Amino acid sequence: MDDQRILDMVKSPADLKLLSNEELSILAQEIREEIVTVTSRNGGHVASSLGAVEIILAVHSVLNCPHDRFVFDVGHQAYAHKLVTGRLGQFATLRRYGGMSGFPKPSESPYDSHPSGHASDSLSVALGYARARDLRGDNQKVVALIGDAALAGGMAFEALNQIGFIRTPMVIILNDNEMAISRNTGALMRHLGRMRASSQYRQVRDNLQERMEHSNEATVALLNFGRNMKESMKQFVLPRTMIYEQMGILCTAPIDGHDIAQMKETLQMVLETDGPVLMHVVTKKGAGYSPAANDPETFHGVGPYNVATGEIKKKPASAPTYTSVFGDALVREAHTDASIVAMTAAMKGGTGLAKFAEEFPSRFIDTGITEEHAVGMASGLAFGGMKPVVTLYSTFLQRAVDQLIVNNALANANVVFAIDRAGLVGDDGPTHHGVFDLVYTRMVPNMRVLTPSDEAELASALHTALTLNGPVAIRYPRGEAEGVPVPELPCVFEEGVSRVVYEPSVAVESVLDATILAFGRMVGRSVGAAKLLAGQGLQVRVVDMRWAKPLDAVAIAEAATSSRLVVTVEEGALAGGVGEGVLAELAKLESRVPAITLGIPDQFIPQGSVDVLLSSIGLDADGIASTVAERLR
Repeated sequence: MDDQRILDMVKSPADLKLLSNEELSILAQEIREEIVTVTSRNGGHVASSLGAVEIILAVHSVLNCPHDRFVFDVGHQAYAHKLVTGRLGQFATLRRYGGMSGFPKPSESPYDSHPSGHASDSLSVALGYARARDLRGDNQKVVALIGDAALAGGMAFEALNQIGFIRTPMVIILNDNEMAISRNTGALMRHLGRMRASSQYRQVRDNLQERMEHSNEATVALLNFGRNMKESMKQFVLPRTMIYEQMGILCTAPIDGHDIAQMKETLQMVLETDGPVLMHVVTKKGAGYSPAANDPETFHGVGPYNVATGEIKKKPASAPTYTSVFGDALVREAHTDASIVAMTAAMKGGTGLAKFAEEFPSRFIDTGITEEHAVGMASGLAFGGMKPVVTLYSTFLQRAVDQLIVNNALANANVVFAIDRAGLVGDDGPTHHGVFDLVYTRMVPNMRVLTPSDEAELASALHTALTLNGPVAIRYPRGEAEGVPVPELPCVFEEGVSRVVYEPSVAVESVLDATILAFGRMVGRSVGAAKLLAGQGLQVRVVDMRWAKPLDAVAIAEAATSSRLVVTVEEGALAGGVGEGVLAELAKLESRVPAITLGIPDQFIPQGSVDVLLSSIGLDADGIASTVAERLR
């Protein structure tokens, strides 16, 4: 019993109120050890979660959740929150299929305020909670936790504008750690850096902090703070917090986000004000675990690793990743075309653009967490004679659908959209699966959509897209490619023309049992299914459609006339997906061949390994073969 951890005794946040600050500090270390132990096996968002432990303990020590609401931005830093809200027993299943989500999830716990996963949305959600509280006449406290990079996002600024106008009581904790996934960029980040470096600012901050620590009157202290900040600081720097004060949001001086006592005291003070307060907290990503603290970008989202060394346990790779193949192909293209500009939104490493940024720094643009701005800016670059290649994860590009339509497609701008992580992505779950891009790209006039099935096809798809006029999207999945050689000289695809990749051994005049029209990564699975079906005596052809838009109408007509069944297989949402486009083409024909569409069903897919998830929805070779065989009976 003497060896029992404090963590083992914490069943809910109410238990934290019984602990001294010293005991909370011990608990923080135990939480870090638990996070490192579990993520070393399961992978996860390590650096961000380690950096936010004391913030979470302080907030839950002061609030009365779940009556009070604690809203996370992104939610990748919420592991400590899960551990102190009754989920220690399930924590070993973190990010596993059927286990605990890596992000806050209201269906998982009443302590989770919203299903977070994307950046910059927490302030809007928190303001909604605060306004609902006001309308109910409740005394509920609302606290939002947002990182400095996410605070620069457009949605966050829209919320701040409304928060400053309404001036309803709520607390915004700014977790200032100088990191998003890649290093933060932008003028706001630069101003914040100047504020951190200013000796005059530090003196004002320290003097004011001493005054706050010795005052029993919260409102007086905060008003004195605001007055001193405005009068003393504006002569020296243009700190980011000045912007918010002028919007009507009081701002505290920076405090140590790893000092639980200081955090609790400040939070208790600001919660007593009658308006919104931004509480500026400085933390260190990866705190308490040196490999993560020394390399927070790698440990932002990481697979299993060695606890002692921090070395990533990489499985022997049989092929390069699609992301790395794309990055290398783009560099090769840029060497021969000086008009190519690579763009991303705070995802330089994740999208494979680090090499491009190193070789062509003047032609690389990282806009920060601002997908709408990035896509809008790309159109201007195209109008100015450049060839922008906007490289974003599928799940994040969906935030910029309006700019894709109005700024790019309507003007028929020469922009390439490289859609990484298209399809199921695995352990990050429904907020990160890229299952909607086939819908929101195919529906747009002037847009062409390529779905390469392997790394060689990806290199040629990029080469093709750069030769076309107007917007072109290329979607490709996360993870290892298929292991085929990448050609030194990529080819140019004929627009809207597919290719047959598997032909059964039957006479030409025979009618096939089925033709599978497959897209992207589903081509390999479909070939596997066709081989399984051949073992059952069924003759099935597989066509790599290459283009989701325009569709190969000739190949579709051929499938309708030569087969007893037409099957489409896509790794995207069935509702509004490319399968429906094929059905529309079949409806134009006199032939009334039966057809079935396979893809992502009308539901959110949970976390889990990609292979397990594909199997669970019948999109592996066995599942495709089983569905086809059942329909042919």
